[in-house]
Amino acid sequence: MLAKPTPELPVGEGWRYEPKWDGFRALVFRDGPDLYLQSRDLKPLDRYFPELLEPLRAVGGPEARFVLDGEIVIARDGGLEFESLLLRIHPAASRVAMLAADTPASFVAFDCLAQGGDDLRDAPLDDRRARLEGLLAEAPESVLLTPATSDPAVARHWFDVFEGAGLDGVIAKRADLRYLPGKREMAKIKHLRTADCVVAGFRWHKNGPGTMVGSLLLGLWNDAGQLQHAGVTSSFTEERRRELVAFLEPYRVDALDGHPWKEWKEWEAAAAGKRMPGATSRWNRGKDLSWEPLRPELVCEVAFDHLQGDRFRHATTFKRWRPDKPPSECRYDQLEETPPALLADLFDGR
Repeated sequence: MLAKPTPELPVGEGWRYEPKWDGFRALVFRDGPDLYLQSRDLKPLDRYFPELLEPLRAVGGPEARFVLDGEIVIARDGGLEFESLLLRIHPAASRVAMLAADTPASFVAFDCLAQGGDDLRDAPLDDRRARLEGLLAEAPESVLLTPATSDPAVARHWFDVFEGAGLDGVIAKRADLRYLPGKREMAKIKHLRTADCVVAGFRWHKNGPGTMVGSLLLGLWNDAGQLQHAGVTSSFTEERRRELVAFLEPYRVDALDGHPWKEWKEWEAAAAGKRMPGATSRWNRGKDLSWEPLRPELVCEVAFDHLQGDRFRHATTFKRWRPDKPPSECRYDQLEETPPALLADLFDGR
């Protein structure tokens, strides 16, 4: 079951709220000793998170049978680390084992779809939550029950405070909601901000190289005077993608002369802690990541929900061009700093 974006926290009788976790969505299928971890796109996750198998087998006793919905997360220094999750998707079992020991994952459960011989998908959320609480009453430390509340003030506190620990926002559900696979029946309330960025390059659209723009490459100046590649924006209609070809053409003239990304190489970027457009990795191998430089004179405003390190965590949404804004003012210090928070506070110190 999925969630649809909602601009405001819904309030009123019958609403339940939970933190929105920033991890890998996963289903746990357990039948006694047999255990299977499945991703949202139906792929197995067992081999990438071996440290979770025994703790999940300990839930409910040796003969327990259940299906849980939840999120695999990695927390370090009191906050979530999504990048550490990405490192797990590695073909070498030895590498995965090393990372599992260094940065162990946890499973945060937020729904129980079946227990014993009972299919609970048609049961109301409150009943499924009661089953989940009973099942996880004595769970190992790495198997966690997500906090939940019916108090919107508590939910707003989570939304405001725990972004600093890496949480993605808040999920709202109706108390009588059945579990409806594939349906967007939950509400997700996420942080949404805007930033002015330098447009320093673009990529052609995969369906129309030379005729349609796929995405704009965004840059922000850091305190060292370097234009860092902060992310992309690609929220354009097909008509707009075609119009952008002519719009960007003047900025392609002599674009590499003095371009701040001209000399970037993948190994140089990694050594200097920089990010570069077009860098390949095991996550994007096979994709065309070639890019076309633009003179870094254009500024656009984009909407984003989360900044992770020096980059936008997700793709941004194009809002408008900013001809009134000089590129030199597109700096990281325009962005709101989120105060740090500890996930332990969300779990009463656990």
